[in-house]
Amino acid sequence: MDRQVVTCPVRAVTTDSDWHLSMVRPVTPRTPDGCEECLRLGAPWEQLRLCLTCGHVGCCDSSPLRHARAHATCLGHPLVASLEPGEDWRWCYMHEAFV
Repeated sequence: MDRQVVTCPVRAVTTDSDWHLSMVRPVTPRTPDGCEECLRLGAPWEQLRLCLTCGHVGCCDSSPLRHARAHATCLGHPLVASLEPGEDWRWCYMHEAFV
């Protein structure tokens, strides 16, 4: 049986197409040891995301409580970067796209 490789196009996002990129600031993770809310609650998380506007550390969408997305929605800080070792990417929750 032949396997077919399917690739997904990556949408290029610039400050012209995503004004949120202007919200990126030099930040330091506020809780580098884990998700800020999960640490307070004693809850588990899967992977961590760093808010590129304020330094909030939240858990990813694969985590039970999805604190990074909640932070982005509630505070209007849609840009995050992965805090996982070996990962170097940024995501805009508002546009559901890599930036």
